[in-house]
Amino acid sequence: QGKMWAYTVGFTVLPHVGGFLGWFLNRKEIPAWYEKLKKPSWCPSRKMFLVAWTVLYTGMGYASYLIWNDLGGCSSKAIVPLGLYGAQLAFNWAWPPFFFRARNLKMALIDILCLDALAIGTVCSWSRINKVATLLMVPYLGWLAMATCLTIRIWKDNPEQKKGKSE
Repeated sequence: QGKMWAYTVGFTVLPHVGGFLGWFLNRKEIPAWYEKLKKPSWCPSRKMFLVAWTVLYTGMGYASYLIWNDLGGCSSKAIVPLGLYGAQLAFNWAWPPFFFRARNLKMALIDILCLDALAIGTVCSWSRINKVATLLMVPYLGWLAMATCLTIRIWKDNPEQKKGKSE
C-alpha cells in the first residue's frame, strides 16, 4: 500500500519537474524578451499560465499513474500508451527552450504541432484503458489548442523574431 502511494506521487509530480526546469532556466527571458513581443488581446496573464500549468501537469501526471496501474506497470501493453505520453511530455518540456531560450518561434511552432499530435494520440490510446485518465487529459488538450493558436499568432505577428537569436 505504501509503495502504491509513492508511485501515485511520483507519476503525479513527474510532469512538474520539466515544467519547473523550463520556468527556472527561462525565467530571465520572460521580462527581457517575451513581455516585449506583440501578443493578441486574449493572451493569458503570466499568473494564469502558472495556475493552468500547475493544474494541468497534476492532472496529466495522475492520469498517467492510472494508465500505468491499469496496465500492470511497465508491461508490454503499456509501451504504446505510456510511450506516447512520454513523447508528448518531452515535446511539452522542449517548447520553452525553443521559444524562450533560443527565441526560435518557428521551432517552437513545429514543436507544439508535434506535441498536439502526440497528446491527441495519447488520449486516443488511453480512451480504451481508463475513462477517468482520458477525461483528466481533456483540459490539457483544450489548453494546448489555445497555446498552439497563441504560438501561431506570436510567430505571425513578430516576423523579426521568427529566426531566433542565434541566427
